Amino acid sequence: MRAVLQSALADLADVPAQSRWVRSGELRLHVLDYGGSGVPLVILPGITSPAITMDFVARALTDLVRPIVVDVRGRGLSDSGTSYTLDDYADDTVAVLDGLDRPLLMGHSMGARIAAVVAARGVPLRGSVLVDPPMSGPGRGPYPTTLEAFLGQLREAQRGTDADEVARSWPRWPRREQELRARWLSSCDAEAVEATHAGFESEDFFTTWPNVPAPTVLLHGGASPVVTAAGAAEAATPTRRPGSWRCQGPDTWCSGTSERPRSSCCGRPSPAGDGLLLGTVGAAP
Repeated sequence: MRAVLQSALADLADVPAQSRWVRSGELRLHVLDYGGSGVPLVILPGITSPAITMDFVARALTDLVRPIVVDVRGRGLSDSGTSYTLDDYADDTVAVLDGLDRPLLMGHSMGARIAAVVAARGVPLRGSVLVDPPMSGPGRGPYPTTLEAFLGQLREAQRGTDADEVARSWPRWPRREQELRARWLSSCDAEAVEATHAGFESEDFFTTWPNVPAPTVLLHGGASPVVTAAGAAEAATPTRRPGSWRCQGPDTWCSGTSERPRSSCCGRPSPAGDGLLLGTVGAAP
């Protein structure tokens, strides 16, 4: 059962963003809007990452863009759904994008797969950034973090966890990120996690990737088990995706490696027109 702790809600007082709600059909979706006059950058987090866990990324970008971080359905303060397919998540994202003037779209892990589907639909975007999209799928091997590992962490959160316990799974995370996860993980719906994890192994990223329009950038960690060397090479094949950039960083965001970025992932200008975006997107707090 999902639960949002009072201590978790209090964390919002320290986040320089406003809470907004967006309707997607029957669902109410919560987003953290960091404001400003920059180009909107909608950020889609990973499988067990409520919006607030991406605060360290959003803060690093506020001088460049207007970050808007989404509590994906079944996480954070957003409603649970009756279904958790990539198309469901993409429909929700389109609802968030509605009314924004040609925003940028960035997703991490699960969020990267969602962002790819949205971009492939031809939604008006300035560009997309896909960070460590899971390349598991039919004939490609399993997702490197097991479902039982995720569900075990959810059970810990539901009975009450702390940053020390979180650190056993994610020892390299900054202490603030461990504390946020300890307070917010219980807001994740187990059914959403189960369905999404199943999708990592039943849906193929490479079915969507050739249809993602330029400009787009694929970022991945050098040691990422989610974007393997073989997967990265396939993604870079011109017949797979002409007109894209692939950038490899020294570390990885991916939840399967217990790592967060320690430096910029790529010093190359973004083809989306925000020259410093990719030089900053991987910066740790």
